[in-house]
Amino acid sequence: MADEHSDKYMMAPITRREDYSPTLWSVWMKPPEALAFRAGQYVAFGVANHDKVLERAFSIVSSPYEPELEFFIERVPEGALSPKLHQLQVGDAVFMRKKAKGIFNVDVKSGHSQHFLISTVTGIAPYISMVRTLARDLKEGRLAQPFRLVVLQGVSKSDEFGYDRELQAAAEAYPWLTYIPTISRPWEDPEWQGERGRVDDLVRKYADNLELTPETTTAYLCGNPGMIVNARDMLRRRGFEQASIKEETYWAPGEGEVEY
Repeated sequence: MADEHSDKYMMAPITRREDYSPTLWSVWMKPPEALAFRAGQYVAFGVANHDKVLERAFSIVSSPYEPELEFFIERVPEGALSPKLHQLQVGDAVFMRKKAKGIFNVDVKSGHSQHFLISTVTGIAPYISMVRTLARDLKEGRLAQPFRLVVLQGVSKSDEFGYDRELQAAAEAYPWLTYIPTISRPWEDPEWQGERGRVDDLVRKYADNLELTPETTTAYLCGNPGMIVNARDMLRRRGFEQASIKEETYWAPGEGEVEY
């Protein structure tokens, strides 16, 4: 089976796994060949299914500077692939495409100094890569001047954030980063002290409060399709040109195909 697909795929073993909730977890993989990618890109991987590979594209959490590839995955009960991935443990391997793809990268062409990164649940993945990469580039002198990043992440309950502690620590350490986590079901999470409400309903509030103006800001939308449609409409009404709104849709959520 592996030989049949060796031209397209490599076998990537799982080296580490961390579970956050019954349906959300991260895995780290170390494929035999280095995978070249830019922060914000994705790669497809999956498992054998008869004589084919059942796969979908996953945004890469890790920075290109890290030795392993990191992914944030959601198990969708009716999904074809994610329940199978959920069963995999350290030592198991997946079929991984040999090339990363995607144009969901930090906008350096417009001259915008501000970047509004909006996500739901696992849609935070490419933003983690962007934050880690920017921090490293600044530290090692590849970038002289930081961009301003504002990360807005929405989930139902607080156990779905996954990377909130990392982002909160980074926001405290880096003056160029602001992190706003919000939950949409506060009645199920009475201990939660932070922002409440759906991402769609908070886009305008933070665009206004943090002066994320269309003239200076590129917006990024990553996550479920409903949020993307609603947030895009909100941004357009706020005056954002479509060219200043970048989108990465996670279908159904996190179970569909990215065109490959």
